[in-house]
Amino acid sequence: MIVYHLYSGGKDSSLAAWILTRLGYEVELVTVTFGLLDNWKYAKETAERLGFEHRTLHLPLEILEKAAEMAINDGHPNSAIQFIHERALEAIASMPEAERVSDGTRRDDRVPFLDLSKARSLEDRFNVAYIRPLLGLGYKTIRELTERLFVVEIRESEELEKADYEVELRHLLRERGIDPLEIFPKSHYQSRVLGWKEKSI
Repeated sequence: MIVYHLYSGGKDSSLAAWILTRLGYEVELVTVTFGLLDNWKYAKETAERLGFEHRTLHLPLEILEKAAEMAINDGHPNSAIQFIHERALEAIASMPEAERVSDGTRRDDRVPFLDLSKARSLEDRFNVAYIRPLLGLGYKTIRELTERLFVVEIRESEELEKADYEVELRHLLRERGIDPLEIFPKSHYQSRVLGWKEKSI
């Protein structure tokens, strides 16, 4: 049973992928890109170190452009990130071979996060099962597990080399002459998994 898992290379999506394997699924990691940057390669590198199959999925640039407009109009990135996340899940669910899709959203996430109606809509519209392994886990539990399992790099979002689609959104804002720090939080830390902490896991 294959699950196509939306993957950034961060600790949440990596932990979710590991849990899926423990549940008996075969996991293929999927990183979305809009083609502006090659930052997807960081997720591919992490996937290889963790031993997962990986693919990149190109989304239309129009999605990123619309997200940028949303972020500019709102003055914050929440709606834009939610919009991209939903389009990314829909793109994975649209793959002919996809029967199960997954992401690393957590119990306490506000954005991105699909509420119950959106989760059911995704499943109904694309005839897939939508699986969220971290849905019952809080921050402390996730930190405990990821610290035990992974070597993790944590840095400010502007400095971290990562495959999150937020990177391309920030890049597009800069191309339009807008400092992303006018929209995104100035002190915001994100993670990238560098590999397993113990080879025996």
